[in-house]
Amino acid sequence: MMTTLLKIFAAFLFICASPPSSAADTSAVNSGVGFLQITGALVFILLVMFGSAWLLKRIGPVAAGNKLPLKIIGGINVGTRERVLVVEIDEQWMILGVTANNISNLGNIPKRDLPPTTQSPAAGAFQDWLKRTMDKRNNAPNEIK
Repeated sequence: MMTTLLKIFAAFLFICASPPSSAADTSAVNSGVGFLQITGALVFILLVMFGSAWLLKRIGPVAAGNKLPLKIIGGINVGTRERVLVVEIDEQWMILGVTANNISNLGNIPKRDLPPTTQSPAAGAFQDWLKRTMDKRNNAPNEIK
């Protein structure tokens, strides 16, 4: 489909860019031909851009075939640019120290079940407040003045 469109567009550009047939026509400037040439060039550039984007999306990055079964379980910041991550690879968890310049293996442990997450009291209080506020707003009579 893409090659057919390119062939049609190339024929259109050839017709638009062809010189006038007689010497009398060369003295008169035809604004329609100039407009068609500019429009054709714009359409051609847009087709090239969209075609290359489509091609890159279809091909994808070269390294996409080298994916590892990797999953980030959790992490915590220990500094402005330092972080400790727990990463799952197959049936093993790796504890990694990550800085701006280095990644260090801090240890390995077998895969475990994640404990249920507990909410901090502040998060529960905010949720309760938000629910009360929304209920008040939804139950208030709507008066249009």
